[in-house]
Amino acid sequence: MKKILLIAFSLLILTNAKAQEANNTVKINPISALLRTGSVFYERKLNENSSLQLGAAFTGFKLDGTSFTGIAITPEYRHYFGQKAVNGVYVGPFLRYQDYTVKDGSNEGNYTSFGGGLVFGRQWVWSSGFVLDLFFGPSYNNGNFKLKSGNEPDIKGGVDGFGIRTGISLGIGF
Repeated sequence: MKKILLIAFSLLILTNAKAQEANNTVKINPISALLRTGSVFYERKLNENSSLQLGAAFTGFKLDGTSFTGIAITPEYRHYFGQKAVNGVYVGPFLRYQDYTVKDGSNEGNYTSFGGGLVFGRQWVWSSGFVLDLFFGPSYNNGNFKLKSGNEPDIKGGVDGFGIRTGISLGIGF
């Protein structure tokens, strides 16, 4: 995780991208590191008011004695209001696929889910190429747990059902 942060901030310093010319962004969510998760996002401008973003997360966090290791993939369409794509206020419907190995003492299994939601956000791309993206919105995931050993852990409050997707991403625009 520290290597990802170091690479991202090095790229921020080295970039010569201009905000008016940015058609792509590459971002990380530094707050997810608190949960031992690495989140990386790539966004590409489609036209003047829309873009597509693909997010990938790799996790290894523990919550109340239950450990989660695995991946999440989040494709997202973004529509920007009144500004050019990748720089401004946006709304973004998204989908999410998650695949985790879950361990709770002697209990172990595999949890997969599919869901989606809608985020509202504001992204800034400065002339230096630095990108700041703030977003939040409702989400829903519906999952399936396949038991490998022991009993099924209670994971409903963590990754299954209704929730809020929120975050801060930092990166570069080019």
